[in-house]
Amino acid sequence: MYDVIIIGAGIIGTAISRELSKYEGNFLVLEKFNDVSCGTTKANSGIVHAGFDAKEGTKKAYFNVMGAKMFDRLSRELEFPYNKNGAFVLAFDDDKEDVLGLLMKKAKINHVENCEILSGDEIRKIEPNVSPKVTKGFYAKDSGIVSPYEMCIAMAENACSNGVKYEFEKEVDNIIKHNGYFEVICKDGSKYDAKVLVNAAGVHSDEINNMLSNIKYHITPRRGEYILLDKEYSFYTKSTLFQLPTKMGKGVLVAPTAHSNLILGPTAYDVDSKDQVNTTYEGLEEVWEKSNMSVPGMNKGGIITQFSGNRAHEEHDDFIIEFSKDVPGLYNLIGIESPGLASSPAIADYVAREIKDYLKLKLNVEFNPIRHAIKRISGMKPEELDAMIDENPLYGHVVCRCEVVSEAEIVEAIHRVPGAKDLDGVKRRTRAGMGRCQMGFCTPKIIEIIARELKMDISDVTKRGNDSNVIVSKIKE
Repeated sequence: MYDVIIIGAGIIGTAISRELSKYEGNFLVLEKFNDVSCGTTKANSGIVHAGFDAKEGTKKAYFNVMGAKMFDRLSRELEFPYNKNGAFVLAFDDDKEDVLGLLMKKAKINHVENCEILSGDEIRKIEPNVSPKVTKGFYAKDSGIVSPYEMCIAMAENACSNGVKYEFEKEVDNIIKHNGYFEVICKDGSKYDAKVLVNAAGVHSDEINNMLSNIKYHITPRRGEYILLDKEYSFYTKSTLFQLPTKMGKGVLVAPTAHSNLILGPTAYDVDSKDQVNTTYEGLEEVWEKSNMSVPGMNKGGIITQFSGNRAHEEHDDFIIEFSKDVPGLYNLIGIESPGLASSPAIADYVAREIKDYLKLKLNVEFNPIRHAIKRISGMKPEELDAMIDENPLYGHVVCRCEVVSEAEIVEAIHRVPGAKDLDGVKRRTRAGMGRCQMGFCTPKIIEIIARELKMDISDVTKRGNDSNVIVSKIKE
């Protein structure tokens, strides 16, 4: 019997697992994929929103502002990439400038500091490549950027080191409420019992709730398509550039990533299937055209990849973060869309405290908040690299030339808990394959390393689990 089972290992589930590990208890995370950060979290802009555009009085506003303030400390404790780079909301004509004033009012009501309205010329002194058509802009100096999947991995690793258990490829099929506990039945036939059930299932969170509660919710998957540019084009902007928000979201942005690529997007279209994460020609063209409104003349030759993800949009347009009103012990996190990433630390802290009071958990005096990231040879000083190679010669074997990733880093990524099990898992932890050639050079070697370290046949190595095998057969077969 577990004290708490968390369904979902995205940023919300992993952050809650880490906060719960501050208390004594038996905690389990169930994830339907074979790794953390395989859903919305990995297909994310990576923006730590300051909180100026969230509707006043909402949970989105409260948790966004509180959560954004926690990133400095968390990034130091867990060693994930985070940078406070500032953000602009751009107005392109005089008729729309009044919206900027409304954003300033919202910022003051939401207690967001370090905001101001600048003229187009003042903006271009900071970001020279911003369009000459921009007349004014709202400037939030404390907006930031983070690597969302690395943050998620860091949360999970730290939770595991503090006693939380993770089980993967455990898609929930049914949940039975017994007297005082839940029985969770997975599609592979495995069963788990818990006193409290945390529903952090993202776009599937309505389905988990609706298995148990008479209060029904409906999630509409809202697809966002993105374009990623090579690091060579990081000069276009150091700040995050938004256009005026719409009822569908914060609009198309141009922003640096935590690793100095440039990200463009997303679109915002409601789709029928929660697993529909394909990109479209029309969507990517829309992203490119709207991005070039903010920064004209960007080079399409800089594009290295495109991707999309689905946001969990709930019809009431606010976070649902609460114990179920009719199912004792069920804790719902439903409709956690943007600014969910920025809000996640504050949400996790709040949820863990509520569960601690509900179960009367005691503090875990042995909790260790520190997690060390994998040491990367990219950017190391020669003398430091020489010392690393002396200690472990695999640091001298460069596998990914674009991102300069060594074999030692990949081996460590595989053997961490929870560790990488496929190409995408290695990619998220080490950046091997994130560069210009997009795994064109390093794939064969990474497959060999995964097979060797996990003692499996190379034909069983996948890109992202399930049936995504990379090698089908030998050529002559």
